[in-house]
Amino acid sequence: MNLFIKNMVSSRCKMIVELEFEKAGLKCTAIEQGRVTIAGTVSPIQIQEVGVALLNYGLELLDNKKSILVERIKQVIIDMIHHSENQLKTNFSDYLSDKLNLDYTYLANIFSDIQGITIEHFIILHKIQLVKQLIWQDELNLTEISWKLHYSSVAHLSTQFKKVTGVTPSQFKHFTFQSQTGLVNV
Repeated sequence: MNLFIKNMVSSRCKMIVELEFEKAGLKCTAIEQGRVTIAGTVSPIQIQEVGVALLNYGLELLDNKKSILVERIKQVIIDMIHHSENQLKTNFSDYLSDKLNLDYTYLANIFSDIQGITIEHFIILHKIQLVKQLIWQDELNLTEISWKLHYSSVAHLSTQFKKVTGVTPSQFKHFTFQSQTGLVNV
């Protein structure tokens, strides 16, 4: 049996999920971000127990098919942005459609209805989150970051960054450096 879990984004979340399922007497045969596979029969009471326990950690068992699909969309996007070094050979809409075996227009409509933002905006938010992380780590310059995240140019990255954060990447880097060195009261 597959169960889907909202907000499951890290290895720590996987450990919590496994622990809570074990406490309820359930054996996890596979745990992936956003999904767990359970062996054997599962009672509604066990599901309810796990659901309540997971809420304490900000995790949520999903039972609505549309919500499950949205979580699957989010997971594909997060995996592509945060965990893949490969550049897409196709556009993201085709990639997402192929990965989930569903029409992109259908995916986009469901996602917008449930999340209140477009898939494209969700992608941009996650890319900018990663840009901020890479700037903070100070291992790559903006040209390398724009190349790593498949921006057409540093200018394009900077425009999106400022639109989302309200500051340029350079201003963000300057502020980050100052706060790390204690030169600014935060």
